[in-house]
Amino acid sequence: MNLEKDKYIIVEVIPTHSKAEKGIIAQISALKLEGLKLLDRFDYRVKDELIENNDLKEAIQYDKEAFTYVDNPHFIPEKFKSWAKDIPLLIIEESYTLDYLKELNNKKELIYPYLDMEHSYDVFNKIIKKYNLEPSNHLVDLLYEAIIYESNNKQKTNKKGTSKDNK
Repeated sequence: MNLEKDKYIIVEVIPTHSKAEKGIIAQISALKLEGLKLLDRFDYRVKDELIENNDLKEAIQYDKEAFTYVDNPHFIPEKFKSWAKDIPLLIIEESYTLDYLKELNNKKELIYPYLDMEHSYDVFNKIIKKYNLEPSNHLVDLLYEAIIYESNNKQKTNKKGTSKDNK
């Protein structure tokens, strides 16, 4: 996939359990992009009373006004499926993300190879450090910024290579 030209979606799924049959999606944050242009965002959460895990409930209390809240746990995946259409998904984590999004036929792949990184428990700290980004709870936004930095670095490298070739 060419992240500078193609349509794609960066998606973060926050579930209540690591297995889809035992939990629900507590939150989905996603950015729909065409190349580096942001087309739309998707920020949905279930209402707090649907989340039994108090640690998780507390962890997703940030930026409450930025999310649409729903009281039906099945609404978020259904709404996301219609919003995402058949656009490829760049995902943050494979195991539970693939489990919760198994109903979607979209192509799904990890985002990290596009950033020349591997998934790890501290990958977002590494991304913040590598691209000199401000910390954020919105992981999809950090990834979007990292993609922009990667694109800018490629353009600089290509310009340097071109100017050397022309001498």
